[in-house]
Amino acid sequence: LLWSAILNKEVYKSTVKNRAKDGSVFYVNTTIIPMLNTKGEIEEFIAIRYDVTDSVVLTEALKAKEEELILLNETLEERVQVQTMKLRDLNRNLERRVQEEVDKNREKERLLFQQARLASMGEMIGNIAHQWRQPLSELGIHLYKLKKFFIAKDEKSFNETYEDGKSVIKKMSHTIDDFRNFFSASKPKEYFNVNEVFEEAIGMLKGALENKQITVRITSEEKIIIKGYKGELVQVLINLITNAKDAFREESLKNRFVDIHVARFDGETLNITVRDNAGGIKEEILEKIFEPYFTTKQASLGTGLGLYMCKTIVENSMLGNIKAFNAGSGACFDIKVPIKLQ
Repeated sequence: LLWSAILNKEVYKSTVKNRAKDGSVFYVNTTIIPMLNTKGEIEEFIAIRYDVTDSVVLTEALKAKEEELILLNETLEERVQVQTMKLRDLNRNLERRVQEEVDKNREKERLLFQQARLASMGEMIGNIAHQWRQPLSELGIHLYKLKKFFIAKDEKSFNETYEDGKSVIKKMSHTIDDFRNFFSASKPKEYFNVNEVFEEAIGMLKGALENKQITVRITSEEKIIIKGYKGELVQVLINLITNAKDAFREESLKNRFVDIHVARFDGETLNITVRDNAGGIKEEILEKIFEPYFTTKQASLGTGLGLYMCKTIVENSMLGNIKAFNAGSGACFDIKVPIKLQ
């Protein structure tokens, strides 16, 4: 699969299991990018690798815990049924008490599952692989350009590419801070221009969007100032644009676009819509896309947490709402948040 993909000029992505010299196992997320010359021929390959052992181990642990809880639930129901049969002849009031205990146990199990899902948020905060995949690919492209400009002794282009790379790294560092403070109630609110949010989000994904030949078109008033959490709103836009980018599976589709429309709504609410022409979302799964771990992508391409994170940020941090529907030839996400967050 690896050679078939890269020799076909496609980017290869996979999580690879390795064994260290001391016998321990570690996992590496590997991206191999074929770099083409002006003739469209493969000139060299760039490999980007980063350790995702913690993420894989946590996922396996959560899966094992889920199976354990399912088994516990099945065993518990069997015990309750046996006990209920014994108690039915003695006292019907005891049946009610047993049912109450069963309901309590099921509620405890539901809370355990919820806690397990919340624990997965620690995975995102720890390695942010879901958001770094595209910036890392962009850095790989910058490194290739640096090599080319160095050989050509093009100092101006070399310095410009170097600064672009530093900018990507700086934004990745800011992303770490945003995730680290994700659930912190002490995050500072700030006044900011909404257009800056789009510039930062698109800047982070610039290389990936160009690679997919996707145009982002923004319709906005000249200046809309709101008070809230700028970093988190940037994260929402990154997730939605990345989701749209990944939805363009049909290579022959021309004029790919992501339209972002921004406007004031009733004077007190900011309305943001993100729409693409990637074919839309199947109606039968529309109601599920914001659920954690729900994804239509391959396991190596998504965790099923991106849209869940968007919903959490918009509703809990920005005190707004987000909904999804199909419009025209693609999907549309509609966000409404208060202009001044109290």
